[in-house]
This record gives sequence, structure tokens and C-alpha cells, in this order.
Amino acid sequence: MFANPRQNLKYLNLLPGHKVADLGAGGGDYTLAAAEAVGPTGRVFAVEVQKELLDRLRGQAQTAGLGNVDIIWGDIEVPGGVKLADQSVDAVIISNILFQVDSQFGLAREAKRILVPKGQALVVDWQDSYGGLGPLVDQVFDQVKATEVMTKAGLTLTNTFDAGDHHYGLVFSNT
Repeated sequence: MFANPRQNLKYLNLLPGHKVADLGAGGGDYTLAAAEAVGPTGRVFAVEVQKELLDRLRGQAQTAGLGNVDIIWGDIEVPGGVKLADQSVDAVIISNILFQVDSQFGLAREAKRILVPKGQALVVDWQDSYGGLGPLVDQVFDQVKATEVMTKAGLTLTNTFDAGDHHYGLVFSNT
């Protein structure tokens, strides 16, 4: 089974009213699942650098009747690039993006910056290269590297889990 956003989000213990940032939202599977989890009193900020993906995601959210999704065109790797205030979200989602960015540490620092104290970051990424669907073998950003970069940014690993046949899952706390 490939990564299941609804199943993986359970590790964040999202509650109605929570604010969540999906950094590198891409196709929006995690954005839409999080929007359902936090309900109409919560907010999900989908941050993506590719405008065409954001346009599509905006349409998907509207079609699904999810008025709690905010679309943000931003750079998740640079200070202030996600365009959210310091300590403004309860949770951050970083899914299938670590192998694509130039600065994993820049991304980790942005995640920490926007998380409230005790807020959580969910990291889900490819643990291998799967027949051309995931990253190339030399681009895989494995669980050890992900843990190193997130802890170097000041987050604390609190949980690991199986996020699918070809994915790992990590939860970090902003302690």
C-alpha cells in the first residue's frame, strides 16, 4: 500500500479548530485530509511553489466543500518563505518533498519557526525508489537523514511509524 494520508494524519492527533500547514502541498492529498480532520473551525494552509498545483488544489477544496483551506504560493526552503507568522500553526505536514528540495535544513527551520510550542511536524517520505514512481535511488532522503535534519533544526523525534510499503513516517515535537 502506498502512503495513506488519512491514516498517517492520525499520528498528529488533529482536533477541530487546529491550524495546519502542508509544506510542499503538491497534489493536495494531505491538505484535503487535514481540512476534514480540523473541521470548519480549523484552517489548513497549503504552501506550494508550483502555481498550477495550487490552482488545481483550490478547485478540489471548493468541490469538496472545504472552505477552511488557504492556498499560499511560497518557498518552503527560505526564511519567511511560507508566508505564515512565527508560532502560528499547531501542526506541519512534510510529505514526499524532502528528496525534491535543495535545502532540507531550510525546510526544517521553516517548519520549526511556524510551529507553536509543543506543536508537531509529520514527515512522510520515500524509503526507497519504487519503479520510477518515487525518487531515483540516489535521491532517496532516508529516515536517518530526515531525523538528523529535523533535530538539527531544533525539533524532537517523538514517534516513528510505517507509513506504507515504500514510505516511512516520523513525528517531531517543537519542544
